[in-house]
Amino acid sequence: MEFDIRYESEGKVPIDKVVDLYASLGWSSAQKPQELEAALQHSHSVITAWHGERLAGLGNAISDGHLVVYYPHLLVHPDYQRRGIGSEIMRRMRERYKDFHQQILVADPKSIAFFEECGFKSAGECRPLWIYEGDDHG
Repeated sequence: MEFDIRYESEGKVPIDKVVDLYASLGWSSAQKPQELEAALQHSHSVITAWHGERLAGLGNAISDGHLVVYYPHLLVHPDYQRRGIGSEIMRRMRERYKDFHQQILVADPKSIAFFEECGFKSAGECRPLWIYEGDDHG
Protein backbone atom coordinates (compact mmCIF):
# COMPACT_ATOMS: atom_id res chain seq x y z
CA MET A 1 0.00 0.00 0.00
CA GLU A 2 1.41 3.40 -1.01
CA PHE A 3 1.18 6.39 1.30
CA ASP A 4 1.36 10.04 0.31
CA ILE A 5 3.64 11.37 3.06
CA ARG A 6 4.16 15.09 3.65
CA TYR A 7 7.24 16.22 5.60
CA GLU A 8 7.25 19.39 7.66
CA SER A 9 9.87 21.20 9.68
CA GLU A 10 7.93 24.29 10.62
CA GLY A 11 5.18 24.92 13.09
CA LYS A 12 3.92 23.46 16.32
CA VAL A 13 2.79 19.84 16.32
CA PRO A 14 -0.49 19.19 18.19
CA ILE A 15 0.42 17.40 21.41
CA ASP A 16 -2.46 14.91 21.12
CA LYS A 17 -0.99 13.68 17.82
CA VAL A 18 2.48 13.49 19.38
CA VAL A 19 1.22 11.53 22.39
CA ASP A 20 -0.64 9.12 20.09
CA LEU A 21 2.57 8.49 18.12
CA TYR A 22 4.72 7.95 21.22
CA ALA A 23 2.08 5.71 22.82
CA SER A 24 1.79 3.59 19.65
CA LEU A 25 5.43 2.60 20.21
CA GLY A 26 5.17 2.20 23.97
CA TRP A 27 7.52 5.09 24.71
CA SER A 28 7.30 6.28 28.32
CA SER A 29 7.50 9.92 27.16
CA ALA A 30 3.83 9.58 26.19
CA GLN A 31 3.04 9.52 29.92
CA LYS A 32 4.48 13.03 30.32
CA PRO A 33 2.65 15.08 27.69
CA GLN A 34 3.47 18.53 29.11
CA GLU A 35 7.16 17.73 29.36
CA LEU A 36 7.16 16.11 25.92
CA GLU A 37 5.50 19.16 24.38
CA ALA A 38 8.02 21.50 26.03
CA ALA A 39 10.92 19.29 24.94
CA LEU A 40 9.84 19.38 21.31
CA GLN A 41 9.18 23.14 21.43
CA HIS A 42 12.70 23.69 22.76
CA SER A 43 14.39 21.33 20.30
CA HIS A 44 16.79 22.86 17.81
CA SER A 45 14.73 21.25 15.05
CA VAL A 46 11.80 18.88 14.59
CA ILE A 47 10.83 17.10 11.40
CA THR A 48 7.43 15.47 11.13
CA ALA A 49 5.92 13.08 8.59
CA TRP A 50 2.18 13.28 7.93
CA HIS A 51 -0.28 11.01 6.17
CA GLY A 52 -3.23 13.33 5.80
CA GLU A 53 -3.92 14.55 9.33
CA ARG A 54 -2.21 11.57 10.98
CA LEU A 55 1.28 11.97 12.43
CA ALA A 56 3.19 9.05 10.91
CA GLY A 57 6.68 9.95 12.13
CA LEU A 58 8.80 12.46 14.02
CA GLY A 59 12.45 13.18 14.63
CA ASN A 60 14.05 15.92 16.70
CA ALA A 61 17.49 17.36 17.31
CA ILE A 62 19.13 19.14 20.22
CA SER A 63 22.14 21.24 19.31
CA ASP A 64 24.52 24.02 20.25
CA GLY A 65 23.85 25.28 16.73
CA HIS A 66 27.45 25.10 15.57
CA LEU A 67 29.45 21.97 16.36
CA VAL A 68 27.36 19.27 18.01
CA VAL A 69 23.91 17.85 17.36
CA TYR A 70 22.20 15.05 19.26
CA TYR A 71 19.23 13.16 17.84
CA PRO A 72 17.19 12.01 20.86
CA HIS A 73 14.01 10.79 19.14
CA LEU A 74 13.16 9.16 15.84
CA LEU A 75 9.75 7.50 15.79
CA VAL A 76 7.63 6.01 13.03
CA HIS A 77 4.14 4.76 13.82
CA PRO A 78 3.93 0.94 13.48
CA ASP A 79 1.39 1.31 10.65
CA TYR A 80 3.99 3.20 8.59
CA GLN A 81 7.25 1.42 9.38
CA ARG A 82 9.51 -0.01 6.68
CA ARG A 83 8.32 2.50 4.10
CA GLY A 84 11.32 4.83 4.16
CA ILE A 85 9.82 7.43 6.50
CA GLY A 86 12.45 7.09 9.22
CA SER A 87 15.22 7.11 6.62
CA GLU A 88 13.82 10.28 5.05
CA ILE A 89 13.50 12.06 8.39
CA MET A 90 17.09 11.12 9.23
CA ARG A 91 18.31 12.14 5.75
CA ARG A 92 16.76 15.57 6.25
CA MET A 93 18.29 15.90 9.71
CA ARG A 94 21.74 14.85 8.48
CA GLU A 95 21.47 17.30 5.58
CA ARG A 96 20.61 20.15 7.94
CA TYR A 97 23.58 19.35 10.21
CA LYS A 98 26.02 18.10 7.55
CA ASP A 99 28.79 20.57 8.46
CA PHE A 100 28.71 19.86 12.19
CA HIS A 101 31.71 18.29 13.91
CA GLN A 102 29.64 15.68 15.79
CA GLN A 103 26.27 14.06 15.09
CA ILE A 104 25.34 11.81 17.99
CA LEU A 105 22.57 9.39 18.94
CA VAL A 106 21.97 6.48 21.27
CA ALA A 107 20.37 3.45 19.60
CA ASP A 108 18.56 0.45 21.03
CA PRO A 109 20.13 -2.81 19.85
CA LYS A 110 17.21 -3.47 17.48
CA SER A 111 17.77 -0.06 15.81
CA ILE A 112 21.55 -0.21 15.32
CA ALA A 113 21.42 -1.67 11.79
CA PHE A 114 18.97 1.03 10.71
CA PHE A 115 21.19 3.83 11.98
CA GLU A 116 24.27 2.26 10.43
CA GLU A 117 22.42 2.34 7.09
CA CYS A 118 21.89 6.08 7.76
CA GLY A 119 25.67 6.55 8.03
CA PHE A 120 26.26 6.26 11.78
CA LYS A 121 28.94 4.00 13.23
CA SER A 122 30.07 2.89 16.64
CA ALA A 123 31.92 5.57 18.60
CA GLY A 124 35.06 3.47 19.04
CA GLU A 125 35.61 2.65 22.67
CA CYS A 126 33.15 5.31 23.83
CA ARG A 127 30.07 4.01 25.62
CA PRO A 128 26.79 5.80 26.19
CA LEU A 129 26.02 6.47 29.84
CA TRP A 130 22.76 7.76 31.21
CA ILE A 131 20.41 8.28 34.10
CA TYR A 132 17.03 7.21 32.77
CA GLU A 133 13.71 7.18 34.58
CA GLY A 134 11.70 5.26 32.02
CA ASP A 135 11.40 1.50 31.71
CA ASP A 136 11.01 1.18 27.95
CA HIS A 137 14.71 0.80 27.04
CA GLY A 138 16.94 -2.03 28.23
